[in-house]
Amino acid sequence: MKLSAEQLEEFDEQGYVFLPSCFSEAEIAALREEASEIYASDREEVWREKSGAPRTAFAAHTYNEAFRRLGAHPRLIDPVTQLLGEQVYMHQFKVNAKAAFTGDVWQWHQDYGTWARDDGMPEARAMNIAVFLDEVMAINGPLMFIPKSHKKGTIEAAHDLQTTSYPLWTLDEASVTALAAEGGIVAPTGAPGSVLMFHGNLVHASPPNITPYPRTIVYLTLCAVSNHITKFQRPEWIAHRDFTPIEPLSDDALSRYAESRKAVA
Repeated sequence: MKLSAEQLEEFDEQGYVFLPSCFSEAEIAALREEASEIYASDREEVWREKSGAPRTAFAAHTYNEAFRRLGAHPRLIDPVTQLLGEQVYMHQFKVNAKAAFTGDVWQWHQDYGTWARDDGMPEARAMNIAVFLDEVMAINGPLMFIPKSHKKGTIEAAHDLQTTSYPLWTLDEASVTALAAEGGIVAPTGAPGSVLMFHGNLVHASPPNITPYPRTIVYLTLCAVSNHITKFQRPEWIAHRDFTPIEPLSDDALSRYAESRKAVA
């Protein structure tokens, strides 16, 4: 799957592009079910909210077949390779939950700020591509962006170790206020199977989920191979050290797995 000229222009200008209906309900159903199984497991890669609800499951592509296939899916790998202009490797893989009623906040931040400070990534030649496993609505903790904020470069941030169970390099209120005055704030919503691509320096956050509707999103952090990290202070299952270029699978790799899963059931 390749991005159109219009989508490339939108990404350059706004810092993100929304791609609806990238994956079928059958493909997403298989991922959703296996995400639930992972969240129920007792693994060091599964981080939890202070309430005990699941917050994020790292590196699921290394121990789960459905997520392994998603992590090498051409509908995700090809457009990022197109944008970065070279082959990519998996810097990070997360299955992020916003559990019904208890899903906590993600503070305002830039992802590249963490990749640079904690992992020694040389440049912002990496990005997230997000796959909605649930319907993302305006009410259930959607991802919020400040459009065009990626053009500000890497902004000064502080290391927040207190707000949630996950340490994050966060922006202060004055910085967010000034950026929002320029670009506004948007919250892309959509059905399961929708995909969001966004620049590593795009300022974003998400509010708590106090609704009965869960919101789970898978994030592939894909980095240009020549831009691999140089510091190894975080666990390997958080910041990967295998810089091998991802070879995309066939387009039906995930759908075939979903069918085989259904047949066994």
